[in-house]
Amino acid sequence: MAGRLGNALRTLWAKEPVIAASLGIAALALLSPLLSPYTKYSGMINRATPYAYPVPVRDDGSVPHVPSHPCDKEGPDLQWLKNL
Repeated sequence: MAGRLGNALRTLWAKEPVIAASLGIAALALLSPLLSPYTKYSGMINRATPYAYPVPVRDDGSVPHVPSHPCDKEGPDLQWLKNL
């Protein structure tokens, strides 16, 4: 199987080198995100980012369960992002 694939690639390179090179570049473009170390961190950032940001609420003391500032609430731990 590998011999036939190698022979087909060699024949393609001999007849149409531009097409063979473009197929190689396309294969590399499809595989590079899977091999990149940044894929892990971009996924972690996407999971930590909320889809809809809350509207700030002024705390007049009548609503104890609403934080007075958006940073006062408990959210995802982003210490790993600060350490990059």
